[in-house]
Amino acid sequence: MSTSISRGSRRPARVRAAAGGAVLAVSLGLTGCTGLPAPPAPSDPSAATTAGTNSPSNATASPTANAPAPDAAGGIPQLVENLAPSVVTIFTEGGLGSGVVYSEDGLILTNEHVVRGNTAVEVGFADGQRVEGTVRATDPVTDLALVQANRTGLPKPTYQNSLPRVGEGALVLGSPLGFENTATAGIISGLHRSIPGSASNSLSLVDLIQTDAPISPGNSGGAVINMRGEIIGISEAYIPPSAGAVSLGFAIPAATAVQVAEELLADGTAEHAYLGLTPGELTPQIADQLGIDATTGVVVLSVDGDGPAGRAGIRPGDVLESMEGAELNAPEKLLAELRNRNPGDTVGFKVRRDDQTLDIKADLIDRPTE
Repeated sequence: MSTSISRGSRRPARVRAAAGGAVLAVSLGLTGCTGLPAPPAPSDPSAATTAGTNSPSNATASPTANAPAPDAAGGIPQLVENLAPSVVTIFTEGGLGSGVVYSEDGLILTNEHVVRGNTAVEVGFADGQRVEGTVRATDPVTDLALVQANRTGLPKPTYQNSLPRVGEGALVLGSPLGFENTATAGIISGLHRSIPGSASNSLSLVDLIQTDAPISPGNSGGAVINMRGEIIGISEAYIPPSAGAVSLGFAIPAATAVQVAEELLADGTAEHAYLGLTPGELTPQIADQLGIDATTGVVVLSVDGDGPAGRAGIRPGDVLESMEGAELNAPEKLLAELRNRNPGDTVGFKVRRDDQTLDIKADLIDRPTE
């Protein structure tokens, strides 16, 4: 059974999907939440303001005077009212998405797939103003990007530096289907989620927050907020009802977003541990072809001979059973484990090769820019 994964306006890719080593019983359509074609910009020239500076600010600082401190006593309406000015709509030639204020001087955090292929965008605010924006830096590995909006004095929210708890309340703010300043509500449904079958066409759909607060096209890059008014995630993707899903949405944890944003601010790039191999699902058919008696693991489809895996002696056809003691039951699990490592780390693998079990250590490096 195959999983159809669509990101933004890209053509869907057909890949096999497995969860916990078992093939999914249904075909899932995972959809990136970039919106419909953007409506024309307003003709009123007063909508534009002067450009701000590019100096970074502390993303975890309390909101400024422009944004009243979130008041849980006021309930959801008060939280939405307080946070709406910190959530924006990003308009591109190909569609629209959402974003979240990262600093007072006009820096906006959003998804890389929202701005992909663009250097200039427009940024719409809750007060109706729409200004020019410049794509400052992107990171396709985590699907995050920074946009510099031509406006200053923005209300910066608090970004939570720890994961939320499963079951706590969650709000999603963004512009689904172009309906700007839309709020939806639910709970945190799960943590450390990886989308089955995504590893073959995206490195970003791992270690995500799951929520049942509705996420739709156009929410990408918008805010997932807790009941204290803190940003706990950046909306990333959802599985649509046509796949049989009921409110399955996913977000990048705020701590990940802040870490990547600070690296992008420093030098325009983000570091990611690189192993140098292409992982694949270990199906019974592949295990039979390899002549091994294994039901779980990640099969190595190809190896960069000059990368860490190649230098460590890992070969195509090997099966990675575990990494530093963590069982590898799907390619997405391997990507999630690597996400928690740094260039320069040495990691140990249990590797199945023919009828042997090998212990192999690899020295991770920074992912090549190409």
